[in-house]
Amino acid sequence: MSATLASLPPASPILFVEFRFLWIFAVIFLVNWALRSNTARKVWLLVCSHAFYTCFFIGEPAAFFQNIAAGRWDQLHEGWWFPLLLWFSTFMDYFVGLGIEGAKTDRGRRLWVTGSLVVNLGVLAFFKYYGFFDENVRAVFAWLGLSPTWEPLKIFLPYGISFYTFQSLSYSIEVYRKQLPAERSFLNLAFFIAFFPQVVAGPIVRAMTFLPQTLKRTEWSRVDVRGCLVLFFIGFVKKSCVSDNLAGIVDAYFCAPQDYNAFSAWVAMLCYAGQIYCDFSGYTDMALGVAGLLGYQLCVNFAFPYFAVSITDFWRRWHMSLSSWLRDYLYISLGGNRGSKLFTYRNLMLTMLLGGLWHGASWAFLLWGGLHGMALIFHREWVRLAGARMVSAVKWIAVPLTFLWVLLAWVPFRAGDTYVGTVTRGNEKATLGEITNQSPLKPIRLLGDGFYDQQGEKLLAGRDTVKRDPLTGDWHLVAQPAKVVARRLGGSFSNTVGVWKSLLCMGGGTKSVCRSVILIVLAILTFVHWVNARAFLGQWWRRIPAPHYAALLGAGAAVAIFAKPVVYKAFIYFQF
Repeated sequence: MSATLASLPPASPILFVEFRFLWIFAVIFLVNWALRSNTARKVWLLVCSHAFYTCFFIGEPAAFFQNIAAGRWDQLHEGWWFPLLLWFSTFMDYFVGLGIEGAKTDRGRRLWVTGSLVVNLGVLAFFKYYGFFDENVRAVFAWLGLSPTWEPLKIFLPYGISFYTFQSLSYSIEVYRKQLPAERSFLNLAFFIAFFPQVVAGPIVRAMTFLPQTLKRTEWSRVDVRGCLVLFFIGFVKKSCVSDNLAGIVDAYFCAPQDYNAFSAWVAMLCYAGQIYCDFSGYTDMALGVAGLLGYQLCVNFAFPYFAVSITDFWRRWHMSLSSWLRDYLYISLGGNRGSKLFTYRNLMLTMLLGGLWHGASWAFLLWGGLHGMALIFHREWVRLAGARMVSAVKWIAVPLTFLWVLLAWVPFRAGDTYVGTVTRGNEKATLGEITNQSPLKPIRLLGDGFYDQQGEKLLAGRDTVKRDPLTGDWHLVAQPAKVVARRLGGSFSNTVGVWKSLLCMGGGTKSVCRSVILIVLAILTFVHWVNARAFLGQWWRRIPAPHYAALLGAGAAVAIFAKPVVYKAFIYFQF
């Protein structure tokens, strides 16, 4: 690879489930509580938060600064400068808040908040949707028989930009709506936006919720240590022991869904429902636990969503910080339900479509958002036409029907472009163009910066080394156009339709991903989820003596470490 401004692949993120994070957090934790001044603590946590976020992009700090000092720009990781975007967003919204409060007229206030919206969303749109826009424009050109002459930009999505952009915007909008005074302390605002437990994957904390916590020092005696440790442990189990183990089944199925039977489709989708819930809620639990141990409270993000009695109820329980953000800042801004029925339903659909697009630059995410928008509209009509008595009479079937719709809607969410590429055949390496149908296929997923092994999350080919044929969807080496590196098995829609047909027993192959142990595990997970949703286990662990609590937590951690996969997998929501 020729030397460029940044020729190394992107650095690996720091995961809460890694042992290195525990050592890093131990240092942050001890210094935080050793400091007596509230200002000193905030400065320390702000520095640690930006250092934590920066290491997502620069890799090893010592090697990074050595390369900078020596002028070895080709030895820097791609996106090494992305942490500057977080600082840019912070500085901009700090001055926007002061500008809004200092404006003499409503027009001036609108100009300030519009500037924040345009710049913040413009930066987000460029990094998140440029590739989507470029790919679709090229496809249209190819369909017309034309060949675009411009070279696509080599960019990928910075970690957490969707989350911290929405957090920063919440501050500007709340100041504009006079729900919050402009923050005079740059330290407080910068600390709120960059706080490391939630900066890369949420929850999306409101300024009005977090900023008041920065005004006074938290005493150690007020920290719920047992609760925070239990939260972190539960999150670790959800992510490492449940989600990462279910991921192997889901990846195997979606590598070639057309080869598997209908029962495998149902098992794979049930596994994916468990995987994405345990992955994301597990991260949230750990983030809440880490923040709580430092003396700060984040918002709850999940409330047993798979037991929702309607799609409306589901969105009150799933990713609650995002759904409430979309409701308060998008749906209400569009007009909410302050108009005709069609006007309200238009606003609902637009909100869900944009919510789907927030999750990713793909038509599949728009479809996912549209399905939920349709369900929300249908539920409103059902409640209006059926009446309270009929709704109550069929409540017994509401939970399974809601879960079924959520499960079917997860299909386009997961069924993005799936590829097969370089595989191992004996001691040789072979590309797809050189292997036969009998050769084993290796699943590859395409993320913003290249192709990754679905199992190990290892970068197999950087985006700058390959070029896509817009007609076939295949990827070729830039230097060797005839050599296929990765071939698409199906686009998002073709994969989605294929899986839906298989779920309805209208197609598919004969292979199976099913094992008796998988069904037993799914049944156990469902039972545990049901028991926890009804609080049958209660808070008994709070009442036992401290030595017994410590021994129990230690034994649970030992079992969890034994049950986790050897290879760490990045959190699903890091890509959003």
